[in-house]
Amino acid sequence: MGKNSKLIFVRLMNKETGTYYTTQKNPKSENTQGKMTFRKYDKKLRKHVTFTETKMPS
Repeated sequence: MGKNSKLIFVRLMNKETGTYYTTQKNPKSENTQGKMTFRKYDKKLRKHVTFTETKMPS
């Protein structure tokens, strides 16, 4: 990615277990307005659950 890239890094976290994925988000896109939610695989629970966007630690 170049210097002028406007992508931001976000953390997708499962509140129940604390498991998280990190991904990139384009804040100018209409598809990524608001908080993202995905159904992804949780290794601790060994099933697919909902992961929601949270802030990255500083």
